[in-house]
Amino acid sequence: MNQLKYIIGCLALSASVTGLASAQEVEPAAITPYADVRYRLELVDQDGLAEGATASTLRLRAGLRSAEWNGFSGVIEGEAILRLGKPRYNDTVNGLTVYPVVADPSDVLLNQAYIRWKPDAVVEVTAGRQAVNLDNQRWIGSVGWRQNDQTLDAARVTLKPVKGMTVDYHYAWRVNRVFGPDSPQGIWRGTAINGVRAAYIIPNIGTLSAYGHWLDIPSSPTSSSRTLGVRMAGGHKIGKQSLLTFAFEYARQQDFGANPRSFALDYLLLEPGLSRGPFTFKAGFERLEGNGTTAVQTPLATLHAFNGWADKFLSTPANGLRDIYLDASYKIPANKPLAGLTLRGVWHDYRSTRAGLHYGSEWNAHVSYPVTKKLSASAKFARYDADVFATDTTKIWLALDAKF
Repeated sequence: MNQLKYIIGCLALSASVTGLASAQEVEPAAITPYADVRYRLELVDQDGLAEGATASTLRLRAGLRSAEWNGFSGVIEGEAILRLGKPRYNDTVNGLTVYPVVADPSDVLLNQAYIRWKPDAVVEVTAGRQAVNLDNQRWIGSVGWRQNDQTLDAARVTLKPVKGMTVDYHYAWRVNRVFGPDSPQGIWRGTAINGVRAAYIIPNIGTLSAYGHWLDIPSSPTSSSRTLGVRMAGGHKIGKQSLLTFAFEYARQQDFGANPRSFALDYLLLEPGLSRGPFTFKAGFERLEGNGTTAVQTPLATLHAFNGWADKFLSTPANGLRDIYLDASYKIPANKPLAGLTLRGVWHDYRSTRAGLHYGSEWNAHVSYPVTKKLSASAKFARYDADVFATDTTKIWLALDAKF
């Protein structure tokens, strides 16, 4: 309740201050309120557990976004995550370990609160609690899939020295994870996270980026690492209706900071694709090397977006992970009935990078439909068939999202 009062108080104070400024300076829309509501039903059947999970949750998120004044602007955003019905899932803090994990604990919290300074088109500085998403979110992401975002208490500087080029630096002293502040693993305090990314848009080819991430995380020493990498992603038109897409990425990860282990391991991604009209197809090869003791880890990533929606590989196994996947989707064009309806299917095959282990395979399916401009509905399915890693798992999601 104290957190709820704090959020309401901050929102009220921000609105009153901005309202006064608007009255004095006669600046329309000095403050823009926004909100979104997400209802989700998540069902999980996992071998080895006595019960299946049923998680019915509602997320209410609201915020205020200020207009720029002398280059300054700000955002304050709170959220409430509510459980509807009896607790029939392990939310990581309720102790119901007979059920599979659905990491959406009930909570009321401050999601974002930051100030941004943009004196000109070249420099932008942001400080405070913020969602940070870089490239495809493989290394740094806000985990938008879960009801509670992952955010960083951080300072961030972005430079655009020439057309098409971006240089970004961030320093984070705290990680607010999806598990919420009541969980022992919900907050990583006292971190020293440094990240640098330089990107350049090559006309008619794509975006070339180079990056470095230095993670010193005393709350989770084995998550500490130094990663240096390069990524190229883009597309090339073939005729009038087709687009050949590609992504290539290589990185080298080593022990750093509080990590007690010594290692130097490789990451590799190859992802060619083809889009033609409403159809999109991608094939992928992703390799996170392991040496039998440790493996390439991406603890700040939007992990649900990688290696299958069943979330069996949120931490890379010590023997590494090689994921070969096929991804196909179809979106009904705007001039057709049920315009915007999107169908997607994905298949994964998982193996180790050493010891010749076949972990298992997975099928994913997703259907989404924009009911109105502000309301969308979706259904999602994941089926993981285990061989020598984890256990057979089936997950189903039904969701409604509304934005205001």
